[in-house]
Amino acid sequence: MYSDLLQSLPNVIAWANIAALVIGVLAGIVVGAMPGLSATMAISVLVPFTFGLEPLVALGLMAGIYNGAMYGGAIPAVLLRIPGTPAAVATTFDGYPMAQQGKGGYALQVAVVSSSFGGIASAIALMLLAPPLSRVTLLFGPAEVFWVAVFGLCSIIFLLGNNVVKGLISACFGVFVSVVGSDPIFGNDRYTFGQLELLDGIHIVILLVGLYALPPVIDLLESPLKTANAAGDRLGTEPIWRTLPRMLRFWKTWIRSALIGIWIGILPGAGGSMAAFISYNEARRASKTPETWGHGEPEGVAASETANNADTAAALIPALTLGIPGTAVAAIMLGGLLIHGLQPGPMLFRNNPDIVFGFMWQFLFGAILLVFLGGSLATNSFAKLLRLPRPLLGSVIIILMLIGVYSIHGRMFDVYLMLGFGAIGYVMDKLDFPLPPVVLGLILGGFAEENLRLALRIGRGDWTTLFSNTTSLVLVFLTIAVILGPTVKRYLFSKSDAKKAG
Repeated sequence: MYSDLLQSLPNVIAWANIAALVIGVLAGIVVGAMPGLSATMAISVLVPFTFGLEPLVALGLMAGIYNGAMYGGAIPAVLLRIPGTPAAVATTFDGYPMAQQGKGGYALQVAVVSSSFGGIASAIALMLLAPPLSRVTLLFGPAEVFWVAVFGLCSIIFLLGNNVVKGLISACFGVFVSVVGSDPIFGNDRYTFGQLELLDGIHIVILLVGLYALPPVIDLLESPLKTANAAGDRLGTEPIWRTLPRMLRFWKTWIRSALIGIWIGILPGAGGSMAAFISYNEARRASKTPETWGHGEPEGVAASETANNADTAAALIPALTLGIPGTAVAAIMLGGLLIHGLQPGPMLFRNNPDIVFGFMWQFLFGAILLVFLGGSLATNSFAKLLRLPRPLLGSVIIILMLIGVYSIHGRMFDVYLMLGFGAIGYVMDKLDFPLPPVVLGLILGGFAEENLRLALRIGRGDWTTLFSNTTSLVLVFLTIAVILGPTVKRYLFSKSDAKKAG
């Protein structure tokens, strides 16, 4: 089962793939260190520029950015008490007090080592769990794959965010976008409104860049952030190889936090923020000196950074095997696979084992590179980037977005479409509509339609063919459970509160 994993290793260590991974890690650390920016935005901007690259080179860039950005968020969290990424919020609890005590450099070193450990554990989990799960998914036929797509849509709608209605509206919008263009079977035009540019459908990169990259940049331009000059000063720390022995006492926290992060990463819609908070609370609860937490306890930094990095590759376990991304970044990575002709899901491991297993190795190597690149450079060099004016940064990113989207087909229509999706994404963000269901609706909408029509053709139009075996019935039951779960949970909580009040 794991022979393909070993056979893919020589391709990964080619110089082009290693270079892409190094560049991705460095770029990810820079992006993560910029308050307001995220790995989601960075990868969505990068995707258009990967068209002419080999799949492994493009995926190496994405894996590197993902690993680097998850650590990079700790830099402003420690130095300025401003989380560079949402998952770095828990890092501010003890990281910033350490910086005030003159231990900011040590806090960043704890963060980078913990991030690397979490990333390595996550990559190993991806390697161990994804291959056997992919063998199971090969047993799925069109009906089963249709129900997997429906389950993925329902899970992201009902498990992400607090408002089910808004999640449903977002998913329906994504499904609507997926059916724009020519009918793949009969060739009829669908919702093209006479525009020839829409006959081939709406490219997923245009949607990703518009929804995910443009709204954060608008926020950057709206509220410029002035940072203290101290952020760019040298932190004057010992070399990381000298401080590493002191960190070994965190080994229990690293293991516990890594397991929590992997578990949270596999759950659809959870994400690194939840993993960091749960891990921080569990580590504090297990600590012999919980009163020191929140006042500069390095173990608190270790707990949060390990967990939010253990979420990275683990979120790709359901994404690669079932086509159900666990996080927004995983959803964008699915889009990156699609633009290189790789269909996430059951057939990915059969048709493209060298690429998918090489992608796993890249996550592992990216996590290892964090210690060498982040540990030696971030504490001094990347901290200075916090002094850049945010309006200047936002303007540069917008220019890159416009160039990237225009390069897809060489036409301004795509640019206008991206700006339109950006406006929609900005409004949705302000109104608290979740964005991942839109991307998942676009990815799974056409996928579900194709398999539904194929299953009905095989069954000669008989709808009972969708419920004809145990696997389909189990998936239907899981879908119903996901839909009814929040309602039952609210009912039980309200009943419990009523008893307490009585």
